[in-house]
Amino acid sequence: MGDARGRVAAGEVTGALISEETIRLVRERTDIQAVVSETVKLTRRGRSWVGLCPFHKERSPSFHVTPERGIFHCFGCGEHGNAFDFLMKTEGLSFPEAVHRLAERAGIEIEKDRSPATRREEEAARKLRDDLYAILALAASYYERMLTEHPHGRLALDELARRRLVPTSPTDTIATALQSFRVGYAPAEWAGLAAFLRQQGASPSTAEQAGLLLPRSAGGGFYDRFRNRLMFAVMDLQGRVVGFSGRILPDPQTGIIDKESGKYINSPETPVYRKGELVFGLFQARQAIRQAEQAVLVEGNFDVVSLHARGIRNVVAPLGTAFTAEQAMAIKRFAPEVVLLFDGDAAGRKAVRAAREPCKKAGLVARAATLPEGVDPDALSRERGPEAVRAVIQASRGLLEHLVAACLNERFTSASAEERAERVREVVALINGEDDPAVRAMVQQFADDVARLLVQRDEFLGKVDATTFRALVRAVRAGVARPEVAPSPPRGEVPRDPVTDEVLGILLDFPSLLNDIEETDWSCLRGDAALVVAVLQEHDPEQDAEKFLANLPTSFQSFALQRLAAPVYSDLSTARSQLEANLKKLKVRSIEQERVSLKKEVVRAGQLGDQEAEMASLREIEECFRQRMQLRSRRAGGAARR
Repeated sequence: MGDARGRVAAGEVTGALISEETIRLVRERTDIQAVVSETVKLTRRGRSWVGLCPFHKERSPSFHVTPERGIFHCFGCGEHGNAFDFLMKTEGLSFPEAVHRLAERAGIEIEKDRSPATRREEEAARKLRDDLYAILALAASYYERMLTEHPHGRLALDELARRRLVPTSPTDTIATALQSFRVGYAPAEWAGLAAFLRQQGASPSTAEQAGLLLPRSAGGGFYDRFRNRLMFAVMDLQGRVVGFSGRILPDPQTGIIDKESGKYINSPETPVYRKGELVFGLFQARQAIRQAEQAVLVEGNFDVVSLHARGIRNVVAPLGTAFTAEQAMAIKRFAPEVVLLFDGDAAGRKAVRAAREPCKKAGLVARAATLPEGVDPDALSRERGPEAVRAVIQASRGLLEHLVAACLNERFTSASAEERAERVREVVALINGEDDPAVRAMVQQFADDVARLLVQRDEFLGKVDATTFRALVRAVRAGVARPEVAPSPPRGEVPRDPVTDEVLGILLDFPSLLNDIEETDWSCLRGDAALVVAVLQEHDPEQDAEKFLANLPTSFQSFALQRLAAPVYSDLSTARSQLEANLKKLKVRSIEQERVSLKKEVVRAGQLGDQEAEMASLREIEECFRQRMQLRSRRAGGAARR
C-alpha cells in the first residue's frame, strides 16, 4: 500500500501516463478478496477473510483480507497493502502493470494523459510488443513439437537422457519441469522455423525483431537464428515467452559438436527482452522462493531445470551474462536472501566474487555455497541426489566470510611471502568494503579465527614464518580499524494505553459512530489519539484506506492498519455500547488527573500565601468531584437499565 501511494505521490503514475481518475476507478471496482483468492485459500472470519500468508511460511493463518476496506495485512510478517500491492509483491509487477492487469479484469479502459502524437507512438509500441509476444509464443510451441516430432529431435532427447531428465510419467517432477521451462528442439535446418512462421501468417520482419530470424546476406529472405540446439524458453514475470537460450547439440550427420558455434546462443536484446534485467527461471521459481524466503542462484540453464526436476524449485540463474544489480533487485522482490551455488571451478569462484557488488546494491543478503572442484549443481544432483544439493545449500555461509576463507585457505601457508601479503591485503579490502560496522567486526573476528587455525594445524610452519604470519594477521586488524560513531541509544517506545486504543479501534471498526459522539465526549483524547479522530473526520477509511493511513500520526499507523484489516466488532450496537463505556473510563481518568494536578496547585498556592489562588483551586477540585460522581451515577443507571 505504501509502495503504490509513494508512486502516486512521486508522480510516477503520471509518468506512466495513467490518469489518477482511472486508478481510482480501478481501485473501487476491484474485489481484493477475489484477487487474493486466486493465490491464497481464504476462509471467512467475521468481517475479514483469513488464510496462510503467501509471503512467509506459517502453519496457522495470520493473513487477513478486508474487502470493504480493500486491504490485506499479515499479522505474522507485516506485509500489507491493496490489490495493486498484492499483484506487485506476488507477481513482481510494476505499479502501472498492476493497474493494467486489474483494469482489464474489471473491464475498465485505461485513460491516459497524453498528446495525440504520443498516443500514436505508444499504440505502435504496444502493438509491436503484442506482436513480439505472439510470435515468440508460436516459436516456443514449434520447438516443443520438434522435440518429439522431428527425426533429429532424438539428439535433444539424448542430451536430456544423459542428464537423467527423462520423465517416467507425464506428471512426474521431471515432466513438470520440462513443460514449465518449455524445453524444445531447434532443427538443424536453415529455415525450419522461418517456414513454419510463414505458414502461420507471421511477419518475417517481426520475427527478426523478436530475435528468431536473421536476414540472408544475398538473395533476400531470412534464416533461423537457432539451429540444431536444445531450446529453453525465457519467460518474464507474467509467464510470457520473451526469448530463448539454445544449447549446441552434435551434428545429425557426423555426430560432431561444432565448438566454433558457441556452447550456448541466447536471444539478442529486443523491446521485450533485456538479458541484464531478466532472471532465468524466476517466473517458475517465484512462489517457491517466497515460501523458502531464499533464492538459490546457479550459473546455467541446465542447473536450473535439473534442480527444479528434482524438487528444488527456488533456483534461478543469470541469462548468459554476469550477475547484475537489476537481476539482484528482481530476486529481492521475492526474497531477502540469495545463496550463490556456482560451479566449483576458477570461473565459478570468480563469479562468486563478482556477485558481491550487485547484491550490495540491491540490499540482498548473499551467502555462498561451496561445491567440489569441477562439480556443477546439475552433476551433483544427478549423481548424489537432491539431498546432497540441499546439504550444500544448508552449509552455505555469509558471502564475506566465504571470500575471506577463500583467501586464507589451507594453501596459504605454502604460498610465498609475497602471495601471503597479497592475500592479507585482499582480506583487508574485503572487510573495509563492508559498510556495516557490526558485520565488519564479525568478519574481522572470523578472519582472525581462520588465521589462528591455520597456524595451529600447519606442523611444517617454521618459527620465523609463524611470526611473520601473525604480523600479517595484525595487519588485518590495523587495516580495518576505523573510528566508529557510537550508535544512538534506541528511543523507548511510548507505552500504549489499552483504553485509548479500544476507543480508536471501535471507531476504526465503525467510522460512522464518530457522528454519534459529541465533541465534548471525545475531548478527553490527547496528543496523537486526538489527531486520529481528526483524520477520521476528514478521511473515511471505508472509501480510501490508503489516504486515511497516510494522514495518520506514525505512532498509530501500524495499529490502525491491523484494526482495519481485522475488525474486532461485527455488531454496530455492541460496538456503540463498548465505545460509550470506554469513553467514560477516559473521562474519569481525565478528571482524576486534573484533580491531582489541582491538589499540587493548592499546596503551591498555600506555600506562596496566595489565598485567592488556593480557594480557586479548591473550587475546581470540588467541580471535578461533582463531575466524577455524575459519571458514576450515569454508569450505574445504564447498568441497571441493561
